[in-house]
Amino acid sequence: MSKDEKERERMRTLFDEASERCRTAPMEGITFSPEDLESAVETTDIDTDIGSLIKGTVFMTTSNGAFIDIQSKATAFLPIDEACLLDIDNIEEAGIRPGLVEQFMIIDENPNDETLILSLQSIQQDLAWERCRQLQAEDVVITGKVIGGNKGGVVALVEGLKAFVPFSQVSSKTTAEELLDKELPLKFVEVDEEQGRLVLSNRKAMADSQAQLGIGSVVLGTVESLKPYGAFIDIGGINGLLHVSQISHDRVADISTVLQPGDTLKVMILSHDRERGRVSLSTKKLEPTPGDMIRNPKLVFEKADEMAQIFRQRIAQAEAMARADMLRFQPESGLSLSSEGILGPLSSDTAQEEGLPTDE
Repeated sequence: MSKDEKERERMRTLFDEASERCRTAPMEGITFSPEDLESAVETTDIDTDIGSLIKGTVFMTTSNGAFIDIQSKATAFLPIDEACLLDIDNIEEAGIRPGLVEQFMIIDENPNDETLILSLQSIQQDLAWERCRQLQAEDVVITGKVIGGNKGGVVALVEGLKAFVPFSQVSSKTTAEELLDKELPLKFVEVDEEQGRLVLSNRKAMADSQAQLGIGSVVLGTVESLKPYGAFIDIGGINGLLHVSQISHDRVADISTVLQPGDTLKVMILSHDRERGRVSLSTKKLEPTPGDMIRNPKLVFEKADEMAQIFRQRIAQAEAMARADMLRFQPESGLSLSSEGILGPLSSDTAQEEGLPTDE
């Protein structure tokens, strides 16, 4: 018998002996009894009190929710209406799939079969309210999508929570139907988790946005609608008018050949009447060469900031020239304008040329 044959024979003998022991004395040599196993499960069981957080793994989904393995003898179930903050028809819309490991909150227990009822929504709500309190403290402008409304105002979705925006806090006169599915810039007015009150203001957000609209600044906008006299552009929740005469240096006979609703473009702020809420815009000032807005609007978009900087420099120089003209009638100011258009101290040579007194 060869060496390999002897080794196979030895292994076969060991296997037969082990198989016989399993058949005739399966517990021989084992000190951990079934009673010990049950006791170990009892002593290592998880905290199943209502409100406790527990880690679990999704192992099966149904049309009503998902069964969760929480490493315990207790059965755990996540109902579909507790899967997330949004209203969903299928639990997979909330990202709940077999294999997902997540932390859940125990919110109830079924008295019939002692199944633990779990929730992700409760955890998400706590986080969402905390986020809203933080955003209110930072006094920032956020965006909320209008999902409903009534006679008093509209309901907007903010951080997954339903928030109320009274019509008195909406910047323009409109109806809930007209605002439905639109996104509004908003600022927090009241965040009260205990009372479930989340109130926001569109007016405050618009006031902040308008304060940032400096003359000559370039902003990104979306074409809302076209009129014979121009296009209305949404610039961050504010409607501005791009008059037909300010689209291009070349004549625009038909606005629709240049712009279409939904187009994104860069525009320059020409003027801003805060009292009347009117903003005048221009793309004409952003053209590298006359007619580019008609022939090559992409170039206008790319060069917008550069052209705006040139425009602002020209405005600044014109203002300096105007101030210098005024100073010529006020020699006591002691200032003069250089050949580069820069204001500076009045030199003795300039003063003598002008016939003005000097300190010498």
